[in-house]
Amino acid sequence: MNDLRIRAAGPADLDAVLAFWKEAAEGISISDDRAGIERLVARDPEALILALRGAELVGTVIAGFDGWRCHLYRLAVHPDRRRQGIGSALLAAAEQRFLALGGRRGDAMVLDDNERAHRAWGAAGYAPEPQWSRWVKPLAH
Repeated sequence: MNDLRIRAAGPADLDAVLAFWKEAAEGISISDDRAGIERLVARDPEALILALRGAELVGTVIAGFDGWRCHLYRLAVHPDRRRQGIGSALLAAAEQRFLALGGRRGDAMVLDDNERAHRAWGAAGYAPEPQWSRWVKPLAH
């Protein structure tokens, strides 16, 4: 794992990230497009964190902080690179970011039927809060 580099994404990385999510991430989001990811990086340049081995993108996580809560999205590791500590390294970087910003608790968006993700998040110390449900309303057509 000593050849793993963790860094924030920049504008030149965005197409590769979108392609990576199609291969490595579960589910899709209304924001999974060029305009959505450009807004993210423009608004918070440190939020989209990448893991690279050499020039190969092997993992991502979005670590968004709105000044009140710490939100984690799009933790994804390339299928051929799983169980090598990449997800743990990404979460450690995200948690360090949150602590530096004054965050107190991280929350993660995890698909209900993604058992592999449940195991990974649980191993990292996260747990579901069954008293909460996510309520959404799409704002764009």
